[in-house]
Amino acid sequence: MQAIRVHHTGEPDVMQLEEVADLQPGPGQVLVKVEAAGVNPVETYIRAGKYPQKAPLPYTPGSDAAGTIAAVGEGVGNWHIGDRVFTGRSQSGSYAEFTLCAADMVFRLPDSLSFEQGAAIGLPYATAHRALFGKAGAKKGESVFVHGATGGVGVAAIQLAQAAGLTVGGSAGTSSGERFLASLGLKYTTNHNVDNYLSDVIGMTCGRGFDIILEMLANQNLGSDPEVLAPFGRIVIIGNRGTVEVNPRDWMSRDATIYAMTLFNVPPAGIREIYNSLGEGLERGELKPQIDKAFALSEAPEAHEAVMASGSHGKIILKP
Repeated sequence: MQAIRVHHTGEPDVMQLEEVADLQPGPGQVLVKVEAAGVNPVETYIRAGKYPQKAPLPYTPGSDAAGTIAAVGEGVGNWHIGDRVFTGRSQSGSYAEFTLCAADMVFRLPDSLSFEQGAAIGLPYATAHRALFGKAGAKKGESVFVHGATGGVGVAAIQLAQAAGLTVGGSAGTSSGERFLASLGLKYTTNHNVDNYLSDVIGMTCGRGFDIILEMLANQNLGSDPEVLAPFGRIVIIGNRGTVEVNPRDWMSRDATIYAMTLFNVPPAGIREIYNSLGEGLERGELKPQIDKAFALSEAPEAHEAVMASGSHGKIILKP
């Protein structure tokens, strides 16, 4: 089979498409024929050697995929060949024609969703779910501002918040990004690259501030986020690319709570709980992943550049 392999860390071109040995599922595993694989920013950090968790070299990148069950290992009775599934925790890497997964870490893909949409569920929707409900404790009637809302996690957060009955605002980096957010049903949008855009944000709540802020680029925004945070508000740091200067008095004056998170810290039981909850929203049609660009497997370097570029309108995926 063909798979992307990384033999040493570095720039995107260290990812090479190679012919590798076919995979066979062991006890408790399933083999998934990958129809689409999700590309996430964290995979660029791991590839570059800049993430705390180091991948053993050589390796195949990727955790998110959607496809069909191609084979089942010993002891697996709940999946059958041909079942449509998605996963957010590939064990062998998802940038490949086939991927191995624990049988309890694949989930049914509704017939109403394409494989491309299925590949966009994994890490983005689980991250957004944990940020909103596992960290911020979001409740119906509260308000949430998604700071950098046009990417995969941002789209997931918007849909989850809307389904839970929250008032949602979001920022984009371009006017086209704002139009994209409006197409998702957002009444309140702003362009975070425009001077004094925070005045727009505070205006969304008539001066009160948002109960929750989901922060996709903390190194750029965390210092000013308290300006648009309601008393006793919560900020959840989802993304960060460097250092930031903050004034803790801004947090103190609002009795604010600052959370930081990574999905890698969630144990398997917690991940299953999240995906089972997401499955209900997917079945009801409340959650509809949006695809920005699709690349061939051989174009994985270009996909890594695209996922780190500004102006995305949904998820970047690979097609084996």
